[in-house]
Amino acid sequence: MSNTPHKKEEESRSSMERSSEIIGDQHIGTSYQTPMREDAFDMSDGEKIKKIEKHFKGIMETLGLDLTDESLSGTPHRVAKMYVKEIYSGLNPANKPKLTVFENKFAYSEMLVEKDIAFHSNCEHHFVPIYGKAHVAYMPNGKVVGLSKINRTVQYYAKRPQVQERMTIQIAQDLMDSLHTENVAIVVEADHMCVSSRGVNDTHSWTVTSFYGGKFKEDPSVKNEFLEHIRAKK
Repeated sequence: MSNTPHKKEEESRSSMERSSEIIGDQHIGTSYQTPMREDAFDMSDGEKIKKIEKHFKGIMETLGLDLTDESLSGTPHRVAKMYVKEIYSGLNPANKPKLTVFENKFAYSEMLVEKDIAFHSNCEHHFVPIYGKAHVAYMPNGKVVGLSKINRTVQYYAKRPQVQERMTIQIAQDLMDSLHTENVAIVVEADHMCVSSRGVNDTHSWTVTSFYGGKFKEDPSVKNEFLEHIRAKK
């Protein structure tokens, strides 16, 4: 009888570990919003860099690396700074690009397509790169946005631990909110190194996700025009 609580605890832990492995291996997202703690921004960037540096140093030492070597001695700080200031900078709302919209003075009502937007992200399940390109389109509803802002929006949502499906929806939702229209379409094509460099080690497959809103969803001819623009060569 004395072993029963301990056994139940082990079974519960094993069940959670199995569930975690299934989610990670199948690359399953659990929420539309990026999961964040309420105190995520209580620390400054500098404080985060110091803390990550300490932890990453521990990881390297645990792996058996000699941090007295000149080539490795600065790696913990470089990685910490890269995490906070670069590849995960999209976690901080302060870094979100402001989508400045303008009056559609030319009364342009046709489709606007920004294609082949290159991005680099990281899989939230294994923290290895996802890289590819995004194709974005919208049909103006009284407002237009500068082309560079579309690229910056893609980069912002890519610069965080991600699931490709979530990133696609986040980009679309941001554009719909800023442009006050549902006539937005997104297609994202990406390679996942959690598939190619580990696990199944498939170096040939790639993943496509999409979002179609408003006329892109309701009218097949509009959707097909967008897809034709994507397929068209320069």
